[in-house]
Amino acid sequence: MDMGFGGISIWQLVIVLIIVVLVFGTKRLGSLGGDLGGALKSFRKAMDSEEDESANNQERLEEGTEIKADAEFAEQKEESQES
Repeated sequence: MDMGFGGISIWQLVIVLIIVVLVFGTKRLGSLGGDLGGALKSFRKAMDSEEDESANNQERLEEGTEIKADAEFAEQKEESQES
């Protein structure tokens, strides 16, 4: 006997699928699939925007560090010229 997912045969999966279609109907299953697809799309969009925001924050942090280092260098230069 051919075993599928987790010890469940293909025929058992087909029977369960037929029962689900009979109980819920094809229209409800179709709308459920569309809703699930929309949710996945919005989740991916949110993840992409979060990654972009994280990259922008990292760039700002690096720029801030460079500016601070330049200011400290200028301050040290002024102090050495005064001495």
